[in-house]
Amino acid sequence: MPADATERAATDRPEPSGTTDVARREAGRTVPPPRSAPAVEAAPPDDGPAAQAPEAPGETDGLTERERQILAFEQQWWKHAGAKEQAIRDTFGLSATRYYQLLNALLDQPAALAAEPVLVGRLRRLRSSRARNRRR
Repeated sequence: MPADATERAATDRPEPSGTTDVARREAGRTVPPPRSAPAVEAAPPDDGPAAQAPEAPGETDGLTERERQILAFEQQWWKHAGAKEQAIRDTFGLSATRYYQLLNALLDQPAALAAEPVLVGRLRRLRSSRARNRRR
């Protein structure tokens, strides 16, 4: 690297706060203010149920993107207790209780069975087995 590029790289690097900040202020150099977040685009107005045509290529199966993500999430295996609950919070931003409410409603949808028949069948069997055990 040429000498002027090395000097430029050394001055572009952030330095730890402390005495360097004081020296920088005394030298007349200041740190620029932080950048603002990019503006969020407003969603177009909803024209009713007729306007909600499937936009994504996979949305013709009757499942929303979130429902597909839930099914994909359920295909994973968890080794440690509590790992799945933490992953639910991190991935979906939901409590485990709310996630399982959504999952149970999803298992009753024919579109979910059509999209992932093996997974939905296994989850339905587990659900009915647990319900039988509770009744005993």
